[in-house]
Amino acid sequence: MGNINTDGIQHRSILKKIARRIMIERGLVADFPANVSEELKKINEPEEKYEKSIRDLRHLPWCSIDNDDSLDLDQLTIAWTESTELNNIMIAIADVDALVKKDSVIDCHAKKNTTSIYTVAETFPMLPEKLSTNLTSLNHESDRLAIVIEIMLSSDGFLKSSKIYRALVNNHAKLAYNSVASWLEGKSPMPSVIGTISGMEENIRLQDKLAQKLKTLRYLNGALDFETIEVRPVFCGDELKNLVPDNRNRAKDIIEEFMICANRIIVQYLSSKHFPTFRRVVRVPKYWDKIIEIAKEQGSVLPKKPDSKALEQFLSTAKTIDPVHFPDLSLSIIKLLGSGEYVAQFQEDKPAGHFGLAVKDYAHCTAPNRRYPDIITQRLLKAALNGSHIPYEKKELRRLAKHCTRKEDEVKKAERQVLKSAAAILLESRIGEQFDAIITGASNKGTWVRLMDPPVEGKLVNGFKNMRVGTKLCVKLIRTDINNGYIDFGKVEL
Repeated sequence: MGNINTDGIQHRSILKKIARRIMIERGLVADFPANVSEELKKINEPEEKYEKSIRDLRHLPWCSIDNDDSLDLDQLTIAWTESTELNNIMIAIADVDALVKKDSVIDCHAKKNTTSIYTVAETFPMLPEKLSTNLTSLNHESDRLAIVIEIMLSSDGFLKSSKIYRALVNNHAKLAYNSVASWLEGKSPMPSVIGTISGMEENIRLQDKLAQKLKTLRYLNGALDFETIEVRPVFCGDELKNLVPDNRNRAKDIIEEFMICANRIIVQYLSSKHFPTFRRVVRVPKYWDKIIEIAKEQGSVLPKKPDSKALEQFLSTAKTIDPVHFPDLSLSIIKLLGSGEYVAQFQEDKPAGHFGLAVKDYAHCTAPNRRYPDIITQRLLKAALNGSHIPYEKKELRRLAKHCTRKEDEVKKAERQVLKSAAAILLESRIGEQFDAIITGASNKGTWVRLMDPPVEGKLVNGFKNMRVGTKLCVKLIRTDINNGYIDFGKVEL
């Protein structure tokens, strides 16, 4: 199929069609089958909601902080000061397993894609919306079952103790990243809803303070501080007007740091109960030699053997020297580190660890409405809490780990491909124009560049000899192909 005519400005509709086609090509499922709908009709509120063993924590000033348009809410948070030396964090995770039982029709369907798929024009949820945006979502002013991780931190951010238990919670404030971050950073007034709830302002400020302490400690231990350019679409009706950076901010830091902490605590708890764990790992980078070369070009020296602390020091220095181009350097390093994978970890296994986070005990378990591995970990955790038998066989867990890794890879490729089609739509009228760019990938498959503005990626089809990742250059747009998501550039000799 050739390029697509967009004269009618039906960009969203075009991108939806492209998304569905790409999903089919990659073995992903776009729609829920009839048997899922039939099973869904029988599902209502969980029967165990008000059992005596479930703690009632609805009175606490819980809040959610997520994207402006998020409807599938997985986490609630709260923090308070215990004493001058101790602070408490509580994290509530939606109890999806309460309604999505292992090997049910809905569970088997969720296992196919293993994650919600977020394309530029349309979201394809892992679970039906009756669950993911309603019954298993921690919605505003709704009583919901959750798993609570209670964390006690010292005044300098070190973990002192933790508890895990099941509870009934209620989201008293549905907040959004951008508005909360703008307030915390002193750029805009406090979101009005915060002022309507007693103690909420102090609560959020304390969460921010503790998150920054946790973040600092992670970096001191060698966690890597990346800053890539993620983009979000801006539509006016059906017309795609722009792709704009979706930057990190203080509110996102709260959720990221709290969730990393919760993920580690859950792995440690399962291990203490001699349960297997379903972990997310980034192994020692395969292309460390190329990372060394990039550092050398930036005037830094890295050790011959992979060292996360040394790499973090290089990244920190590079960010200070050139913050404008740091996201492009980050992207280059991330590609050379390699992608993450899921592994089933048993007591006799040596932990693979997460190189980017500088930890050996990390799982994904805080977004069960959106990710299937999180449901697996939730089932393991609930069984450990209840003293029940392990709900998965060894072979089954190992098979699921490979399956989730493979499907997540296909999902990321599909999301990127649709994003490239959107970028091709934005650039189709700019053939022949020149742009500042940076090399983000160089392999036998081709050489790739990212434009500085707009922040989109394409292939360098000529002038790519002897080009290394991280090299800055000027390129000329040669062609676009919306249907296939192709954007081709040529190097401009200055």
